[in-house]
Amino acid sequence: MSMAPAAYVERSGSDKRHYQDMRKIIVTFGLISGAISSLMMIALVTFGNRIGFDRGAIIGNTSIVLSFLMVFVGIRTYRDNIGDGQITFLKAFAVGLSITLISCIIYVVTWEVIYYSFLPGFWDAYGAHLVQKLTASGASPAAVQEKLQQVRKYKELYKNPFFNAVLTFIHPFPIGLVITLFSALVLRRKPQPQPGQSPLPES
Repeated sequence: MSMAPAAYVERSGSDKRHYQDMRKIIVTFGLISGAISSLMMIALVTFGNRIGFDRGAIIGNTSIVLSFLMVFVGIRTYRDNIGDGQITFLKAFAVGLSITLISCIIYVVTWEVIYYSFLPGFWDAYGAHLVQKLTASGASPAAVQEKLQQVRKYKELYKNPFFNAVLTFIHPFPIGLVITLFSALVLRRKPQPQPGQSPLPES
């Protein structure tokens, strides 16, 4: 009877180490992913006048996709180093989604700091850019005014830090969610039955 508590303690200790290792992977790759997108955002803001809004949007979205490659790497690292080469779709999705959330939170915090500290005239400059672009494309004055009305609406919404954070969060999150689903599907690997395998835990 004395062996049961010892086995329970051993298993509890193993589960705790497993959780700590999983959390380390999630936090590490979440921070790396968030750092990539945030550093690129800072670079775009710094050189925004040279890059322009259109090219800046392309570069920004590309950097977000690249940053979420850490989701794939994180899930694979968990599978190979903690899961003994095995991982279910749900576990892979949970790990990937956690990395995505950390990355998006860092992205939002970075934008909030930059927006309120260094971009007081962002929407005015963006509105002027749209007017120039639409006028050059031959858009009607009514269409130009409609776009400007949308810009004014967003300018008011972004004054509220809560709405600012929500609107910023929903920019990268869908990309991270798609990459998480793809990664979980690609990297899932069911346990292979191994008859005769020793029941003792590996050291």
